[in-house]
Amino acid sequence: MEGGWTRPVVDDSLTFEIRGGRHPVVEAALASAHAGSFVANDCDLSDGQRLWLITGPNMAGKSTFLRQNAVIALLAQMGGFVPAESAHLGVVDRLFSRVGAADDLARGRSTFMVEMVETAAILNQSGSRALVILDEIGRGTATFDGLSIAWAVVENLHEVNRCRALFATHYHELTRLAARLPQLSCHQMRVKEWQGDVVFLHEVAAGAADRSYGIHVARLAGLPPAVVHRAEEVLSALEKGEESNAVARLADDLPLFAALAKPKPRAAAEVVAEPSATEERLRTTNPDELTPRQALDLLYELKGLVR
Repeated sequence: MEGGWTRPVVDDSLTFEIRGGRHPVVEAALASAHAGSFVANDCDLSDGQRLWLITGPNMAGKSTFLRQNAVIALLAQMGGFVPAESAHLGVVDRLFSRVGAADDLARGRSTFMVEMVETAAILNQSGSRALVILDEIGRGTATFDGLSIAWAVVENLHEVNRCRALFATHYHELTRLAARLPQLSCHQMRVKEWQGDVVFLHEVAAGAADRSYGIHVARLAGLPPAVVHRAEEVLSALEKGEESNAVARLADDLPLFAALAKPKPRAAAEVVAEPSATEERLRTTNPDELTPRQALDLLYELKGLVR
């Protein structure tokens, strides 16, 4: 190994074992920005687990993990060194990627249509020696439609294409397929909750994520507190009962000015403080009735109050 790169073993098997794999572009970007070190992860798509179903929240690193393994496979097929501790790869005759979201305005195709066209190409052309990475298939349409399509795609990859594949999704229901698809292995991007916030560890581990943490990510992105609080209320209502009844109840009970309401504090208890002398002075003052001299005097008075 030299500089964190190693010469891979490429043979005629269907092996796909990468230890300590990294994404070279993301790693270089982190280093140049002094934003910490890249978290390396293993990937083993050998017999018995050739189809990985990866769950976890946004920003946890699912897409980066998919891309880094595709990059390593491509570099290995070229005969080059790869960014990993070790790599043993069977020949990959075709590499398919369905990652990201974009429409095709020139051809009049929506984002979902582009996604379906590319997914169709993958299912129609990939064989046992192909490597496929798929990121959130079905997200561009209604929830049940998207889940149904993603479910069927996973089954087809397992039973018909029989290829090595990484399938990232927010549809946690798909993890139930592991009970009847012997080559399906569930993995998750690890996170930790700390004082109401989410810490992304960027580590891949066995098992399935139990939550998507979408509202936490929305808060990090800067959505107004009232919107985040309302989203938490809606999520709580949807999780308590059957979805269609919950949605109808939410629509009936929708507060007219919910978006303007001040969200509840995240603390366990809220302490109501008495108004300060400055606040009380401002409350009893009518700016329209002040002369320029009185306004200047008031400014000095307020300044004295905040000392």
